[in-house]
Amino acid sequence: MRRPDPEALLGTLPAPLAELARAVLAAADAKGLAVHLVGGPVRDWLLGRDVRDVDLVVEETGGAELLAAALESERVRVTRHERFGTVAVAAPDAALDLATARCERYAHDGALPAVEPGSLAEDLLRRDFAVNALALPLSAAARRQAAGLVDPASGLRDLERRVLRPLHARSFHDDPTRALRAARLAPRLGFVLARDGRTALRAALRDGAFGRVSGDRLRRELVKLFEEAPLGLDPAAALRLLAEWHVLAALEPGLSLDRRAVAPLRRLGRAVVAPPWAAPRWRPWVAGLALWLAPVAPALRRRTLTRFAVRGEAAERVAGFPRARDQWLRALARARGRGALDALLAALDEERLEALYASAGPAPRRRVQRWAQQDRARRAPIGGAELVELGFAGPALGRALARIRAAFLDRRVSTRDEALALARELLRSRG
Repeated sequence: MRRPDPEALLGTLPAPLAELARAVLAAADAKGLAVHLVGGPVRDWLLGRDVRDVDLVVEETGGAELLAAALESERVRVTRHERFGTVAVAAPDAALDLATARCERYAHDGALPAVEPGSLAEDLLRRDFAVNALALPLSAAARRQAAGLVDPASGLRDLERRVLRPLHARSFHDDPTRALRAARLAPRLGFVLARDGRTALRAALRDGAFGRVSGDRLRRELVKLFEEAPLGLDPAAALRLLAEWHVLAALEPGLSLDRRAVAPLRRLGRAVVAPPWAAPRWRPWVAGLALWLAPVAPALRRRTLTRFAVRGEAAERVAGFPRARDQWLRALARARGRGALDALLAALDEERLEALYASAGPAPRRRVQRWAQQDRARRAPIGGAELVELGFAGPALGRALARIRAAFLDRRVSTRDEALALARELLRSRG
């Protein structure tokens, strides 16, 4: 396990993030503010894992706002979340979160917390698990107050034991979504939920705490479940834990993890790390929900989407995936030649393409991957402008473009002159 060394930690951050973090610390030192790195980044650093996020807590009341005002400029954008006492600081290619130390109260089980200023210890002890209730002093004032790791809940001991331990017996009552976080963290870190954590979770399930959580909050946690594959999370492993803990059935009666969904979800998790075709803003969670819910009865699928507040086109894509998948797999088996395969796959959006890939057998997966890596970006020797000059228009233009692209991918034409000759032949056949 690594030593709690602030300088070494900052030195391993991506350069733009390290620059932004040092700018925050310079502003803090100029104002004499105590700034600590807290939570998951500290945990990951101590475990020897890459630190990808920077979450900072300022001890002094109003400290986060003071730093935000000092940093805000044309280059640095500041977004304030007054309800939760946090500030998001963003520069080109880097972002971090600032918060004033706070404590919180829950009006009832599953409610969003009411926050108010508090001490650093109170801020740490309001968190989900002891391994996340850690702070590393970064600014000069913080280092004067604490020489090393701040660990009010014995989180370092839990790191060594590799357990997730909630900070009090009603932790899952206060925030039932912590169970979904535990299901993500445990397989990703190789940890287990501590015995008293399982006891606390059973009590929250018994008391119906999960029924009070809004669908929007549940959906946000599920989005993370499918988007954390680059961090090493197998989504099937997380869902299996939630099923074993009886959380899925508490979220929607009858909901579970069907064994038929396990292998496709694992493939999705591996592909999400470096999907060969992923657009910059594709949504792994849509593909993940489609694969997870594909084996369940249509009525349960619809109820689950409603419970998770999945609406609009995303809901339609997930609900209609099983039937569409079967049609695509049949078409994939019938497709002869790279041109026919291109015509089929190019019509799919990123989420459904990823889900189809994860659902298919070995041979179809190889065809999909070859198309994505080799054929998708290839361009035919001529385009629409040249066909318009020849006299094509309307639907005939689209059909001609498709025929020429298919011929190009099937290697029946390779040069511009050959493509123009084919275009003229198509024009004559219209007669």
